[in-house]
Amino acid sequence: MRIYLVVVDETPESGIALRFAARRAVKTGGGVEILALVPPTEFTTFGGVQATIEEEARLHAEGLVTGAAGTLVEESGLKPIITVRQGEGPKVIREMIAANPDIAALVLAAAASGAPGPLVTHFAGTDAGCLPIPLMIVPGSLDREAIDRLS
Repeated sequence: MRIYLVVVDETPESGIALRFAARRAVKTGGGVEILALVPPTEFTTFGGVQATIEEEARLHAEGLVTGAAGTLVEESGLKPIITVRQGEGPKVIREMIAANPDIAALVLAAAASGAPGPLVTHFAGTDAGCLPIPLMIVPGSLDREAIDRLS
């Protein structure tokens, strides 16, 4: 099955990428995998403090991905694969793509104004020609009707 990989965070554009991916998945008989990234934490000399910080970041990411999954099920009927991983975004995404041959596209959205986010900048810049799958960058300025029309 064709899977669209979407990274969710607190930005409005991640919701746009998710909607686009869901609409494409419904039309192509595919699925969606939602990835929430937990950034690596700086090492602290107090292990208990570091463990607490990491656990709070993980719980926050799990909340984001759970909310996104609920929205996806409600709007499209798709039940997504949910993944929460800690690490540097580009590295984690590459590992996931390498591990799952069903991932057919990485779907990201650019900010509606200003500079694109770090993942869009990375994959559309430095690694633009190196991904083994297509990269779909959805403009963050699209409204729901435009996304539905274009997907």
